Amino acid sequence: MTRYINDKIQLAKDIMIRKCNEHGYFRGHECPDCGDNGRYVLDDDREERLGRFISGSLRHFPDDVGLNMDQQGWVNLDLLCDIMESRYRWATGERLNALIESDIKIRYEVEGSRIRARYGHSINIDLDYPENELAYLYYGVSLEEVDMLLENGIMPLRQRYVHLSTSYRKANEAASIHTDNPVIIEIDAGDAQQDGLFFMTVNIDIVLADDVPPEYLSIVEAQE
Repeated sequence: MTRYINDKIQLAKDIMIRKCNEHGYFRGHECPDCGDNGRYVLDDDREERLGRFISGSLRHFPDDVGLNMDQQGWVNLDLLCDIMESRYRWATGERLNALIESDIKIRYEVEGSRIRARYGHSINIDLDYPENELAYLYYGVSLEEVDMLLENGIMPLRQRYVHLSTSYRKANEAASIHTDNPVIIEIDAGDAQQDGLFFMTVNIDIVLADDVPPEYLSIVEAQE
């Protein structure tokens, strides 16, 4: 019985982040590229705790943890690791790297000796990603919100930027976290950018803007 319980505990720990020698870090039981079980790196509970700390440090309260952030959101990677390891004895540079590289939402980026969050900031920064190239973007809202947004435009709520989706599907997924029957607004990004608004591409799913005036918004019908 003891062995059975220990096996169950180990299985639960193995769910989160592992490393395949050939294909790198992945989340789940098997490498999605080759099916290898890989090596255990980080369990579910520690992944959540470390993720919350990194998210808070890079998006919301860098000063509180002792980080000096520049205007583009970058902080020193070694210093972040030192602070992280002093708070969590089990935290290591490899586990931070595993958290970042296995993240399907592509929340963070590392460039040389510095690291930053790609999106989700509540602090006043000015990100410097390339201009969006898509003609249309999407934003999901509840039925109760849609008329207000169509009249007043989309403005950031508790965040530095408005977060727009690059596809109807992604907007629907994001909005479904907060409402059961989201309404999807289509943004005419092409016209908006021709009129001087700036939209920047963060990753394959997310585009950021300071705000979106109402004249570029319309409700779009459901798409497959």
